[in-house]
Amino acid sequence: MPQTSTGDTAGFESMRGELTGYCYRMLGSPFEAEDAVQETMIRAWRARDRYDERRGSPRTWLYAIATNVCLDMLRGARRRALAMDLGPAAEAATGLGAAAPEHTWVLPAPDSRLLPADASPEQLVVQRETLRLAFVAALAHLPPRQRAVLILRDVLCWRAPEVAALLGCGVAAVTSALQRARATLRAVAPAPSQPLLPLDDTQRTLLAGYCAAFERHDVDALVALLHTDATMSMPPLRWWLRGRDRIRAALLDPAGSCAGARLVPTAANGQPAFWQTRPALDGHHTPFALVLLDVAGDRVTGITTFLDVRRLLPLFGAATVAGAASTR
Repeated sequence: MPQTSTGDTAGFESMRGELTGYCYRMLGSPFEAEDAVQETMIRAWRARDRYDERRGSPRTWLYAIATNVCLDMLRGARRRALAMDLGPAAEAATGLGAAAPEHTWVLPAPDSRLLPADASPEQLVVQRETLRLAFVAALAHLPPRQRAVLILRDVLCWRAPEVAALLGCGVAAVTSALQRARATLRAVAPAPSQPLLPLDDTQRTLLAGYCAAFERHDVDALVALLHTDATMSMPPLRWWLRGRDRIRAALLDPAGSCAGARLVPTAANGQPAFWQTRPALDGHHTPFALVLLDVAGDRVTGITTFLDVRRLLPLFGAATVAGAASTR
């Protein structure tokens, strides 16, 4: 452990990004993840004189604190979810219903706050895959300690004895928890959307075509890029659709027209993402929704549009988003 207060602070801060990614997977909210990391830093600072390097590295120590913070926050909390977890698909584009509270949802987060800057390309593949909205929602089905074990073992590649030391249990208990967690994920998690970012030429062409069709409001061209069984949802609404025909009907509904809107690329949850913007009275485009896409092969398999972005914008840099939208 660094010996000076300045060194302690620098050491703590150098781990903020990876700890945020860990806490986000545990909690499903970028806001709660940042709160958890801040609480971790406070607890670590207050306990720095009691750190014993014989019991593990500073990194292990910080992860142990972060895990306890997350477990405390999850005690009594409701499971965060996506719309597909909350009920059956709607039969039509009408009757959207009331919005659900923010704590209902797995919320999106910018890659820049979750991905470690020093990760190898191979590590980034795993990191991105395990940040997808669908994967984070699947993690929420696990009991909190199983969730921690699976993230530490299968995402961060910790060894079983390291996880056992962190959680204060035996290796056999870690192995058992991991087996149960994997079984649950196999039952609830969808198949991975492949290929993962960075996209190849086929996926880049797909996304360019999607954006072009969206911006000229060419519903038929856009729907042609969707998988037959594609889904569309719009948190905080519980309403969601499955299938190209129903999505087409929803996009053609004049009440929900996106004519004049633009899509501005961003990076969220390791998957293709765009700010949806519309012209304001002064002619400048302002963001009003955040769209995350799932892709498989040469088709879009899922469209998740977050309609309430007031709290999300500062995470991504509101000024940067507005500037990018206005200069297109």
